[in-house]
Amino acid sequence: MSDAGNQAENQHYRRLAQLRTADDFRSYTASVGADLHFDQEVQHGTDSPMAQPLTVYGRKIGNRFTVLPMEGWDGETDGMPNELVERRWQRFGLSGAKLIWGGEAVAVRPDGRANPNQLMINEHTIGALANLREGLESAHRDHHGTTDDILVGLQLTHSGRFARPTDKKRLDSHILYHHPILDRKFNLSTDYPLMTDDEISRLIEQFISAAKLAYSAGFSFVDVKHCHGYLGHEFLSAVDREGKFGGSFENRTRFLREITAGIRAEVPGLEIGVRLSAFDFIPFRKGGDGRGEPEIYSNGHYCYSFGGDGGTGIDLTEPGKFLDLLLELNIQLVCITAGSPYYNPHIQRPAYFPPSDGYLPPEDPLVGVGRQIAATTELKQRRPELLVVGSGYSYLQEWLPHVAQYSVRTGGVDSVGLGRMVLAYPEMAADVIAGRPLQRKKLCRTFSDCTTAPRNGMISGCYPLDDFYKSKPEYKQLMEVKKEA
Repeated sequence: MSDAGNQAENQHYRRLAQLRTADDFRSYTASVGADLHFDQEVQHGTDSPMAQPLTVYGRKIGNRFTVLPMEGWDGETDGMPNELVERRWQRFGLSGAKLIWGGEAVAVRPDGRANPNQLMINEHTIGALANLREGLESAHRDHHGTTDDILVGLQLTHSGRFARPTDKKRLDSHILYHHPILDRKFNLSTDYPLMTDDEISRLIEQFISAAKLAYSAGFSFVDVKHCHGYLGHEFLSAVDREGKFGGSFENRTRFLREITAGIRAEVPGLEIGVRLSAFDFIPFRKGGDGRGEPEIYSNGHYCYSFGGDGGTGIDLTEPGKFLDLLLELNIQLVCITAGSPYYNPHIQRPAYFPPSDGYLPPEDPLVGVGRQIAATTELKQRRPELLVVGSGYSYLQEWLPHVAQYSVRTGGVDSVGLGRMVLAYPEMAADVIAGRPLQRKKLCRTFSDCTTAPRNGMISGCYPLDDFYKSKPEYKQLMEVKKEA
């Protein structure tokens, strides 16, 4: 469906650009039931809330903005980065954010790639990954004077159920259990093989080896990814898996605990973070009107939503226990997100315009933003000792600095993550802290082209707002795909 068609379908949701005053924003969020609080005036300069430093693992982080990790679709088929990846990482560096949470997701082995062009970490690629980090830091130094207060990590992943290592259109899934909805949704047979405990143990060793390589390449921490339906996240919902990696909470967190123990033993100078989908809903589908609606599940209580109540509500009991575990393991960095872009994207990545293979939002996207912020605040209050990074802010557009400052100033979160926004407007963090007017023409308007393009085999990037991508031949191809959809 075209953007114009989406706009017609969403006409009862107001676009953020139409909310020009604080009163407009306040009254509209209240009218749609979005749990959002904000500061009417954004402070600037070294004394502002967003400019305050943090300390973690004895390292200084110079401000309260984080670049979130994203999955790239534009590397080489051998897992190497190229000039497109290098450009993106340099823009991460010039952003002004002082915490770089992984740059992007990097697969620890070939069969764990989410697409055939995702980066990999191995002996062949590690020099190039080190060069990416150096290029990022060089760009940061050129624009902001020093890298003494920047912390750069690398996200390690295996895509599990959503692995597409050789074909952008075909899943080659690695699953921990048979999911009653997702197996059917993604055409997995009832006898599709499960990963064995021995296979999982070998993968744990590969995560540890990848962490050693990341340390040798100069990264300060690795993120052991537990979000968005990928393998680490699937462990947390493996309630009916037999064996030592399923069933009890202790077993479902064994994957993380064993990776952590191995890293501590073999790479004692490397720190660890975890990006966590802290709540989940039952999978959604496109309804008859094009809007998302929950899948039908009639086989008793739906028990596969970690942090969910079995439907479309939240239960943070186990996520709270997970944060307790992080503290026990001396993992001080946690980034909170939600759900999965593969089966309920509106709770994880609120957008006015869905990607071509998605569904229209079943709620005003501001409701989803407020839900993520509220859940993150509750978890931060449970474990104030942890450095907590929040997600879901990009949809707020002009109002992002106002909500971000409130969240940081009131202790609801330590750092505000920027994902899609950095693709469109990498300088946003620096502009906010310096007090420069926002560059409204660069603000991410959640057109979802950064998702629609790679889902249709094209390189990833911000086609509507970044002239670099708008000038590429893929732009015309993307417009045709959206028109046909």
